[in-house]
Amino acid sequence: MEQKKPRLVISSGAGISAESGISTFRDAGGLWENYPVMDVCSAEGFARNPALVHKFYNDRRKSLVKCHPNRAHELLVELEKNYDVYVITQNVDDLHERAGSSRVLHLHGELMKARSMDDPTRLYTLDEEHLETSPDTLGPNGDHVRPHIVFFQEAVPNIERAIEWASMADIFVVIGTSLAVYPAASLLHYVRQDTPVYYIDPHPAPVPASVNVIPLPATQGMEKLVHILSC
Repeated sequence: MEQKKPRLVISSGAGISAESGISTFRDAGGLWENYPVMDVCSAEGFARNPALVHKFYNDRRKSLVKCHPNRAHELLVELEKNYDVYVITQNVDDLHERAGSSRVLHLHGELMKARSMDDPTRLYTLDEEHLETSPDTLGPNGDHVRPHIVFFQEAVPNIERAIEWASMADIFVVIGTSLAVYPAASLLHYVRQDTPVYYIDPHPAPVPASVNVIPLPATQGMEKLVHILSC
């Protein structure tokens, strides 16, 4: 009888993608690529100026397709040999998927998808040939679309599933996040008390003493985690 693999649940943030060259707005004093964050990342901003928001995410897609998964993404895939790996990510890029991760849950949406404004369950995958959308863009069903992004002021639809994944973890790992963004930061509270927790970040936030802190960038931190898990 084949032995069941331990469940390794990952909560990844901007730090894992930063080493692939993807910029974050939290390092820019409230600006993201020189835009006020609330103008391009909020429900109010989209309602006020949808053309600007579409342009902003068009530009982000053009940048994303030039980026590649890094060693941290790749190591998560390699860990699937010995673990059932579940990735919960705050990131809207597709680097986990492009690296080959089997299970990825996006909390804040997906940059390479557009969503129907008539039916939120209808998603349309974009590609390098079709990176741009606008307020006039129509999906295959004739519906207007918007970026498939969870804006500020909107609910996080995948949080309940993320909580379920966190609660079933045999090992829980946080990578590249300040633990300041909610509800993602709350996932730690749903991990069972007997579950080992690791936190990889070069500038880690204060955490309980029971959390094993690895104060390194994502690529180096993942190398160290793999070594720890193999011992």
